[in-house]
Amino acid sequence: MTERRTLPGFASRPADRERWVKAPDKPAAANHFTARLTIDVTPALRARLKVAAFQRGMTVADMLRALLAREFPDTPGDVP
Repeated sequence: MTERRTLPGFASRPADRERWVKAPDKPAAANHFTARLTIDVTPALRARLKVAAFQRGMTVADMLRALLAREFPDTPGDVP
């Protein structure tokens, strides 16, 4: 009789428990986003945003961060 081959499950755990549990160390110079902004947009606007970001070779999140930074620049005395 032939044996059944066991395939790894969809969410199989790595053999090394420490690597699975421990998050990778991030470089000190990495940008840290500390807040999430949620907005409601129509499906049509969402589609336009996705197409515009794709045409610019970036993600929607990166495109919107740049837009917000341009429209609302840092001013002296702002609280970080």
